[in-house]
Amino acid sequence: MDRIVVVGGGGHAKVLISVLKKISSYELIGYTDVRDSGELLGIPYLGPDAVLEKIREPLTDCCAALGVGKVTVAENRMRLVNRLVEMGFRLPAVVSPHAVVNENVTIGEGAVVFDGAVINTGAWIGRASIINTNSTVEHDCRIGGNVHIAPGANLSGGVRIGANCVIGTGVNVVQYVSICDGCLIGAGAVVPRDIIEPGTYVGNPASKIK
Repeated sequence: MDRIVVVGGGGHAKVLISVLKKISSYELIGYTDVRDSGELLGIPYLGPDAVLEKIREPLTDCCAALGVGKVTVAENRMRLVNRLVEMGFRLPAVVSPHAVVNENVTIGEGAVVFDGAVINTGAWIGRASIINTNSTVEHDCRIGGNVHIAPGANLSGGVRIGANCVIGTGVNVVQYVSICDGCLIGAGAVVPRDIIEPGTYVGNPASKIK
């Protein structure tokens, strides 16, 4: 059984803890955060992120899971992942047993797949990405690092999503469409054609607003 610490203590961390508790191969030792929220679903608060070095030192083979959510295209989550790796933590991909992940799927270091998500054959999920509740990543999609596919979003077959993107709740991306790095696609948008310029896109069809 692998010992694992959750980094973050907000809503995203609570969902992640719920998933980890369903996976028998992990022993949750606690969570770190700037704020002490007391126990989260029975998991103790360990202190701010500064304690991670002390946690890692006596545990020669300890894992970490990134419990920090993503609602912007900022790269701060990826910087945190790099810092954890430098400390010597392993960051396994965390996949809910209530998700459907079909054969020939690659899921990168530190990525998380939540309940009800479907990832179909040939898909590739980048490092530290989030495949959130009831989202669909169809066959042969390629998702870059530090991407959030929000609840209920649907990517049809062969879609390409660049790094650091946020694909909002209920978004639909048409098959074989590519979205470049650094895009935020607003909730409910429909993306029928390639997006080649970073920015925020909303509507049907999705158009840039900033």
